[in-house]
Amino acid sequence: MSTVDHLQELYGLRAFTFPGPDAKGDTLPEADEVAWRITGDVYGDSDDQWDAAFARFCETVDTTRVRAIVVGAWEEAYDTSCSGVVEALLAARDRFPALRALFLGDMHFEECEISWIHQTEVAGLLEGFPDLEELGVRGGEGLGFSAPRHDKLRKLVVQTGGLPVAVVRGIGACELPALVHLDLWLGTSWYGADSEVSDLEPILSGTRLPSLRHLALRNSEIQDEIAAAVASAPVVARLESLDLSMGTLSDDGAVALLTGQPLTHLKSLDLHHHYIGEPVQERIRQTLHAAGVELNLDPEDAKDDEDVDEDGTVQRYVSVGE
Repeated sequence: MSTVDHLQELYGLRAFTFPGPDAKGDTLPEADEVAWRITGDVYGDSDDQWDAAFARFCETVDTTRVRAIVVGAWEEAYDTSCSGVVEALLAARDRFPALRALFLGDMHFEECEISWIHQTEVAGLLEGFPDLEELGVRGGEGLGFSAPRHDKLRKLVVQTGGLPVAVVRGIGACELPALVHLDLWLGTSWYGADSEVSDLEPILSGTRLPSLRHLALRNSEIQDEIAAAVASAPVVARLESLDLSMGTLSDDGAVALLTGQPLTHLKSLDLHHHYIGEPVQERIRQTLHAAGVELNLDPEDAKDDEDVDEDGTVQRYVSVGE
């Protein structure tokens, strides 16, 4: 399986880690030039935990100009939710009038495996920051997403090894008229994914997402079923890009895409980390690449994520699980 690294950017801004208390003579960038990564020690070995780092950040940086915040590790993230982080952000919201982007849980596997990250109900952030344009979350354990309306949010990313059905349904029930980009890592049942294709219907209909142009439903163990549903989904006709990568997509799902509604209007189709045979890959190239669609058919390490049981049953795995 692949691992997930720290964000390199958010909201088009380079990610910059706010230095610890022992940093000497560091020159900080301008407040509005970077996405500020605020992090603590997940194992509690340091005196500088997330709340202390955030307090120092608010004292040091001109928060009225900050446009993007990346929340890194909080203490015992493998066992403790980020509810305290969310509360701190909401308590300080009047100090961040320019904030347009938030990402919660920017940890790599050495800090906390993605399936271990304990999240919390995050819809309050949308209510507390009505001008927020991007929201990202890593980790699905304990994640909640009730159904608010938000008129400014343009991009929503949820990265998990297993996304609970309640979150899928919650996102589907949201009224997000400005949302242009939706990226969901659905994951595997081993790590909490329990949704079915029918739970994606509100998203695939596009009714509550009139501005959606970029849709990613990826990292899923039911990627073939998702591809079959996407093949006739109303929202596809107005998409510019479609991403069904990182999952267990095989010939069955790929053929369903090819025999469904035309996809030649897309600017890009991303299917990387797949289990599609070469003959079907060639059909995809002839149908879509020839029409000008940018394709990503890189199998990456998918074949390394494939096992054959003693009875001959093939077991295929998503790119990011634990």
